[in-house]
Amino acid sequence: MLKNLFLAIMLLVSMAGSAQESITKERPRVAPLSDAALLNRVQKQTFQYFWTGAEPNSGMACERININNIYPENDKHIVTTGGSGFGIMAILAGIERKFITRAQGLQRLTKIVSFLEKADRFYGAWPHWLNGQTGRVKPFGKEDDGGDLVETSFLIQGLLCVRQYFQHGNIAEKKLATRIDQLWKQVDFNWYRKDGQNVLYWHWSPNYGWKKNFAVHGYNECLVMYVLAASSPTHSIPAIVYHEGWAENGAINKISYYQNDTLHLHMQGNPPHGGPLFWAHYSYLGLNPKGLKDQYADYWKENVTQATINYQWCVTNPKQFKGYGANSWGLTASYSVKGYAAHAPDKDNDLGVIAPTAAISSLPYTPQQSMAAIRYWYEKMNPKLWGRYGFYDAFSETDYWYPQKYLAIDQGPEVVMIENYRSGLLWKLFMSCPEVQQGLKKLGFVSKQ
Repeated sequence: MLKNLFLAIMLLVSMAGSAQESITKERPRVAPLSDAALLNRVQKQTFQYFWTGAEPNSGMACERININNIYPENDKHIVTTGGSGFGIMAILAGIERKFITRAQGLQRLTKIVSFLEKADRFYGAWPHWLNGQTGRVKPFGKEDDGGDLVETSFLIQGLLCVRQYFQHGNIAEKKLATRIDQLWKQVDFNWYRKDGQNVLYWHWSPNYGWKKNFAVHGYNECLVMYVLAASSPTHSIPAIVYHEGWAENGAINKISYYQNDTLHLHMQGNPPHGGPLFWAHYSYLGLNPKGLKDQYADYWKENVTQATINYQWCVTNPKQFKGYGANSWGLTASYSVKGYAAHAPDKDNDLGVIAPTAAISSLPYTPQQSMAAIRYWYEKMNPKLWGRYGFYDAFSETDYWYPQKYLAIDQGPEVVMIENYRSGLLWKLFMSCPEVQQGLKKLGFVSKQ
């Protein structure tokens, strides 16, 4: 009797062990990848945001994608102009990496340009948001229902890369390049000086005029807007607009410190240790910061310093948030536990929320630190952070907050800056524009290209 009972118990233990072994075998494991293979996987998966995740009618980048398909503001069909500029550059990277064929890329980019040609514009500038089904403006705010010169500049930055990529191609490719050239020449940068002032304004509305009253002076993410305004072959601004407006008659020079690192530019809003990290990304997706200097700054050094400070702040972790460290860092504008926030390395704007785009898009500036974060998130936090379009937008270990949400303006720079780190593709294309070279020279820049 006891022998039979013992055998029964042993059988149950054996079955339990087999079941546990089966569960262990079935549990998904993330296989170790080389750095090159890991970057390829992140780049390809994130690229899908702009390929399979694009708004179907326009081909443009959706402002946001929620994996649960719940959109409380009914904005699934709303596309972003600036984010589409980043996405357009991502498509070029996708062609080069053979994620798609050149013919597929041309077809999608032609669809986007056809949509943009018919969409709402205001003195040549597109609004921040467009209805992807109709091409009509979707107000970004009550008084922001017209032209957005900053988002338009991010879009033009991408379109000029496409022009350069296809300008010597077949008949269809050359035709697309010509159509892009026309869109570029129609942006009236001078209008956005608000009655000839020596500064560029961010917004103009057909219903509210200049009521937003946002004069763009630095430093923030908007440098490429001034470069394009000086480069325009049809509506170019004089250099004084840059020096008196953006550079504030030299007041843009202001020293700030964090540990052993020094920043040399006055950051808008006076953040003590540099602003959100997208300030080192958006303008520099096409505008190559390597060797880029003017009388105010060495932009490569400034961007490396901003990224290094951001990293070092998270490693030091003065507010003692859970999960911060050498393998998990990056503060920038992103979704936040309570809405949306411009996270930055200071006591007021560090909310315990890390956005993977901050470290990933800083890969050219902080290759070792960025690569360590990418590997850690992919290998150790994969189920919580990794989804259909790459890493989710943001997370907080402190609040156990892992939303399955994406934003175009955060996914796009990841694909583009990974490519710039690997091949310099988008930097080479944008800097090959003769108008851009002339504009930089007019403003007093020197550059490697």
